Amino acid sequence: MARAYGANAQLLGKFENAYGTPLGGDWIKLPFVSCNLGSEQGLIASDVLGGGRDPAAPIRDIFKVEGDLVVPVDLRAFGYWLKLLLGSPATTGSGPYTHAFVSGGAVLPSLALEIGMPEVPAFFIEAGVRADTLQIEFRRSGSANATVGGIAQGETRQAVSQGGTPTAVAFERFNQFQGSVKKDGAALGNVTGARLSYSNNLERIETIRSDGRIEGADPTVAALTGNVEVRFSDTALIDAATAGTPVELEFAYTIDVSRRLVFTAHEVHLPKPKLAISGPGGIQASFDWQGAKEESAGRMLTATLVNDVEDYA
Repeated sequence: MARAYGANAQLLGKFENAYGTPLGGDWIKLPFVSCNLGSEQGLIASDVLGGGRDPAAPIRDIFKVEGDLVVPVDLRAFGYWLKLLLGSPATTGSGPYTHAFVSGGAVLPSLALEIGMPEVPAFFIEAGVRADTLQIEFRRSGSANATVGGIAQGETRQAVSQGGTPTAVAFERFNQFQGSVKKDGAALGNVTGARLSYSNNLERIETIRSDGRIEGADPTVAALTGNVEVRFSDTALIDAATAGTPVELEFAYTIDVSRRLVFTAHEVHLPKPKLAISGPGGIQASFDWQGAKEESAGRMLTATLVNDVEDYA
């Protein structure tokens, strides 16, 4: 009896022209670390009386297709996740190419994903996937990963892959030691850790349908939040927080000038933290910041990916 193993699992994706309608042809093979995106259908206990103390059979509830994917922050394939989260980029250059993904778009694309377990065989097609959230942790060492929270319209299972001959992009991963944090264009010193979180705050359109699926998942007011942990060595951030002065924060992974990923939070508001002394060691300050739209930039967040991919059509 064949058994499914994560070592042989595959994740394929292709953007949809119409929400919830996967396209044929050759899909793109996407690297991933873990995935729990999938369909579940709960049961509703029977409320019928008159048959004795033993209950009648439960009834089936609606389908929910959602979950998280942990994906590597890499030089090329990560652009597809940024497109799903923020929309199509503005691409400039003739190689290397600069792809600028910006927040605030009124319409977001949808993606069909195939989660394949070839040993069984079973291939689960998640149609109408939209990215609700993205979270990235910046640390001193380790691999750079991102967690993408997705909501899909529905799931079907096939016995053979629907991805044709998958196209695999060359894999080149960013590492945490290539990370940096800047404040107003200058390196921010003594940072021991940072987190960036973006949410589209998708609203499920739960219409009455015979198939139990949602009608769509529409973006509402976006949210950009995060955290910066710093060793207390100066009062620059506390002064900005106390005065209520917004700052620009930049989170980047850089291999070289032609291979980099930069998240720019254009207007960041800092809370004033209290400093707790808990022992003889170094004193740290933690800032749980919130982002807002910066009027001159016209947006809240820009994700700039520089690589050798010509476009993300």
